[in-house]
Amino acid sequence: MLEASNLTDNTFLRQYEVKIGNSIATIEYSQQERKIFLTKLNIPTELDSEGFSENFIKIVLENISDKKISVVPTSPPIAKFIKRNRRYKKMLPVGIRI
Repeated sequence: MLEASNLTDNTFLRQYEVKIGNSIATIEYSQQERKIFLTKLNIPTELDSEGFSENFIKIVLENISDKKISVVPTSPPIAKFIKRNRRYKKMLPVGIRI
């Protein structure tokens, strides 16, 4: 089971990571001022399931929310997740709609 304690913010590679077994799932990002652009979701095939992806994105968004940073999802799966889960829309910067 994926938990927030498994999440690592690898600032050197600019990605959030979760290691499960020998597999690493990542969300790449770029940060500018008080905004973080979530640019790419990488899920290894052995971890690829709708439940895993959604849980991973949720944990990353909760981590970002704690930092009080706006989110700009440029990755289609992440944008789709935010669109389906209205509570994360408040994290979008003013003027950004999805």
